[in-house]
Amino acid sequence: ISMEVLKPKLIESRNSTSMEEAVDYIPGVNVLDGQANIRGGSGWSYGAGSRVQVLVDDLPQLTADANDIKWNFLPLENLEQVEVLKGASSVLFGSSALNGVINIRTAYPRDTPITKINCFMGFYDNAFITTDKKYSLDYQDKQSFYNGINFFHSRKIKRLDLAAGGNFFNDKGYRQGENEKRGRLNINTRYNFAVPGLSAGVNINSMIAKATLFFLWKNDTSGAYLPASNTLSDSKTNRTNIDPFITYLSPGGSSHKIRARWFNTTNENNTNQNSKGNLFYTEYQYQKIFNNSFTLTTGLVNIYSTVKSELYQDHDGNQRAGYVQTDLRWKRFAFSAGARAEQNRVDDVKDKWTPVFRTGLNYHALKETYIRASAGQAYRFPSIAERFISTSVSGVNIFSNPDLQPENGLSLEVGIKQGFLLDTWRGFVDVAIFENDYEDMIEFVFAQWATDRGFFLNNGFKSITVGNTRIRGCEFTLMVEGELTNEIKIIIQGGYTYLDPRQITYDSAYVKKIGPDNVLGSDSTDFLKYRYRHMVRGDIEISRKKLSMGVSLRYTSRMENIDKIFVGGLLDLAFPPGLGIGDYRKYHNHGDMIIDLRTSYTLAKNVQISVIIKNVFNYIYMQRPGDMQPPRVFVLQGSFKF
Repeated sequence: ISMEVLKPKLIESRNSTSMEEAVDYIPGVNVLDGQANIRGGSGWSYGAGSRVQVLVDDLPQLTADANDIKWNFLPLENLEQVEVLKGASSVLFGSSALNGVINIRTAYPRDTPITKINCFMGFYDNAFITTDKKYSLDYQDKQSFYNGINFFHSRKIKRLDLAAGGNFFNDKGYRQGENEKRGRLNINTRYNFAVPGLSAGVNINSMIAKATLFFLWKNDTSGAYLPASNTLSDSKTNRTNIDPFITYLSPGGSSHKIRARWFNTTNENNTNQNSKGNLFYTEYQYQKIFNNSFTLTTGLVNIYSTVKSELYQDHDGNQRAGYVQTDLRWKRFAFSAGARAEQNRVDDVKDKWTPVFRTGLNYHALKETYIRASAGQAYRFPSIAERFISTSVSGVNIFSNPDLQPENGLSLEVGIKQGFLLDTWRGFVDVAIFENDYEDMIEFVFAQWATDRGFFLNNGFKSITVGNTRIRGCEFTLMVEGELTNEIKIIIQGGYTYLDPRQITYDSAYVKKIGPDNVLGSDSTDFLKYRYRHMVRGDIEISRKKLSMGVSLRYTSRMENIDKIFVGGLLDLAFPPGLGIGDYRKYHNHGDMIIDLRTSYTLAKNVQISVIIKNVFNYIYMQRPGDMQPPRVFVLQGSFKF
């Protein structure tokens, strides 16, 4: 399947302050209100229930309660690389890998000790004011900033490998009332025993954060950076994972791995929505390599979760799975096939054992030409949050659905990668055509779900099965690096993704509840809600001796379809009233292009100073309804490496 690799140097040069910002530059990937989306696989569900599995060193990072991603918890300061697998990956990585995988690999020590320190400060510019009489923005004059520091140190101490890092971040926010302070520390250890091939260790990551969260704008004109009434919430979060492991690599080409994780998330706030989740993960994996041409990988997984929550009530769950995958190389062919069986339980309700299968083929046609094809089944069990949440956010009700059933998928892809080497230039071009089919897809839907709360309180959001969907598309990616002269080097990378996400069949209960006039959403077609048709990601970096300059580009076409209620679906009234989301969409009826600039200069062997301008043209744009994105930001960064 298609795979992208993001190196830490590029993340550092852009001054990404969280992993969410970093992966949003990867072709085919976008993050919508904290929810990762690969090739249009997900819409908007306010963070509950991810179809993308996020891993840190091959261990799942999704929370026990909402099954969501805590992006600011992921260790940016300690990175080897970020790998993104596009397409169903449930065989090896479980039910949440329905849409793909983001795997963050942390760095272990090299032979030479390394210390890195990165300090930065950013200033938010005043938002742009348009003079168009049809639509004018009049934001308050607000100058705000953020600052932070990352550090990392790694070394070998005889048989012990040690890596430690941390991050401290203070953000005053670009919208009235919002702010965030967080501190994170992590340590990786690995002890190599005298027995050849035997090692063991423990990795720890812990964070404390305090924030005032912004949920919804006041209106689309003078209040786009101001909160609607009662929409700010104060929160305090503690997150910790402890990951012990032991590995044995035998001289005969086999390996035994035992991995475990305890992942705690504690959320406290002033809105009676406290939640505490604990996830206990254990896995045994066996791998055997035969004659360097055939590899067998098999394993057993058990995940136990407990949730104590004012938001979801108290629950416990368990997931058990077994998997096997074979990889065979023969002449110019590489074959892969795998299977997984998984069972999920929440409280006293137990799902049946569900099998999924995948297979793939890669053919080395010419010297630098590779043709691939893959087919993979996928499966996702709904999260505790999707099933049991019952709350109100900013006057918008969210209803529970304890009877929510799992969703299934099938991912198909064919592609070709062509490498090239021409004088001092080298790189590759990759073209892929894909189709992702989902049965009983779960979406976050607005409708009338109650009859006894009053006219407006009867309406709200709920996670329900909407029917069967199909997402077809193609993707073109490019990476080129070379020399313009003996002193000037250039790196070009990026990609274009075309999507055609469609609702194929509708669940009868969904149509009945939403009503035939609202089921198709704001544009009255079967185009899936909260998706884009076109996405472009690009980056160019030019360097000469001590000076480096770069430009990054992100483009998404107009979000064609959203819930009709936001633009007038309830008795032709937009809900919640007065927000102006429909007015914004009428005026802002085109896509969004965000361009960032950066330049850096190496003052000495170990010191580099950088200036980054994010959103250089101060472009104003909304992501999901009622959520205006940051204006222009000026960043000064100092990096030290010893």
